Amino acid sequence: MIPLLRLIFLLVVAWGSLVASGILSAADTKRPNLVLIVADDLGYGELGCYGGEEIPTPHLDSLAASGVRYTDGYVTAPFCAASRAGLMTGQYQTRFGFEFNPIGAKNCQPDIGLPRSEPTIAEVLRDAGYATGLVGKWHLGGTAEYHPQRRGFDEFFGFLHEGHYFVSPDTSGATTWLRRKLLPDGSLGRWVSPSGRTIWSTHMGHNEPPYDTNNPLMRSSQPVDESEHLTDAFSREACRFIARHDSQPFFLCLTYNAVHSPLQAEAAYLQRFASLDDIQRRIFAAMLSHLDDGVGRVLAALDEYQLRSNTLVVFLSDNGGPTKELTSSNRPLRGGKGNLYEGGIRVPFLLSWPGHIPVGVHSQPVSSLDVMATAVDLVGKAQRDWQGDGKSLLPIADGVASSASRASLFWRVGQKHAVRHGDWKLIRNGGDWELFDLATDVSESHDLAADYPDRVDELAGLWQDWSAEQIEPLWK
Repeated sequence: MIPLLRLIFLLVVAWGSLVASGILSAADTKRPNLVLIVADDLGYGELGCYGGEEIPTPHLDSLAASGVRYTDGYVTAPFCAASRAGLMTGQYQTRFGFEFNPIGAKNCQPDIGLPRSEPTIAEVLRDAGYATGLVGKWHLGGTAEYHPQRRGFDEFFGFLHEGHYFVSPDTSGATTWLRRKLLPDGSLGRWVSPSGRTIWSTHMGHNEPPYDTNNPLMRSSQPVDESEHLTDAFSREACRFIARHDSQPFFLCLTYNAVHSPLQAEAAYLQRFASLDDIQRRIFAAMLSHLDDGVGRVLAALDEYQLRSNTLVVFLSDNGGPTKELTSSNRPLRGGKGNLYEGGIRVPFLLSWPGHIPVGVHSQPVSSLDVMATAVDLVGKAQRDWQGDGKSLLPIADGVASSASRASLFWRVGQKHAVRHGDWKLIRNGGDWELFDLATDVSESHDLAADYPDRVDELAGLWQDWSAEQIEPLWK
């Protein structure tokens, strides 16, 4: 008995020595965490790591510096909800009829939302023993049946519809830019209130949507009053989630509503960009800088609890930027939110897991569909248990650069259709097909359809075969 007790004692001492020496940390004893951060309406060309020079984004750039920056990262739709449906399920949303974007009162219709038949990332990870939390925007159903806590999330703090004011428009110190059909005197153009804190613009030809109507900020299903700017509130709640679950594997889905409209900025952030003459651009810059600081707070929380080396962080935007609405840049890409040119569907896409994923820039096409497949791979769940359209991004941890490569990517939004096959991109907007060689023409400036009719037929056939596997939209 004494030798056995002595052996146990020696093993305990040895284990403690390994932990104390840093060879084996507490984080190494549990499965890796997943933090998914989604920006809203962020254009491809704004971040410093994607060539942006006007708005410093050091915290987001640090993800690229510590991991992988994908040059050809895609989402499955050029607007919010449908893109999020593909992201959360790892399947083309057209497979289950989520083809269009419910906005306003449509969010409250009982038959509109992410079908309960489609497993989410949160459900897969919760069933694998993870704590799961959603902080921010949902936009996958605004009624009880589709509530995030009925879709795999243990905790929820955020709102259910497509947008929300960051602060009340009458908040002291905040500047709000709103779209209007006419100015106070009945004219067109731009109007600034005497305080300078409210700006109306008619350049879009319509009024700002009533984002907050029937769309309260909630904790679980209970409305809450929030005194902080929403970007700060979401960052705060994300950090608290990390603190509560630092001793167990967790999935944190942090879906900021920045930089989505309405354009609102606090004075301190506006002051950072006082050199920008255009107030619309200045507000956007302030919002993006605010978002970047929020991401920095979350990364600092991971560091505080010594979780960074045990946490895979994924960052992307839900679609391209709406330039006229926000001033957001998608350069060097053509188009933006709402269309299937590269500017609408190619997004900033970053992956960081220090010590596990080699630092680098990868040009193979990857998709938001791959996040679900990565989550499945992360928990060691057999691939045969989940059948989807995504491919795990994790093999790059083993130095396999083409881990998520695939032959083709597809899109369908009503009469807007597209397919990318290799470097070739075929697209149509209700009319004839256009063909582009993205290897030499990433801006989609030169239509080659007339020069390569056989290539058009080949890619059109691929798209038609794929489209035949999809179902009709459940709503329009």
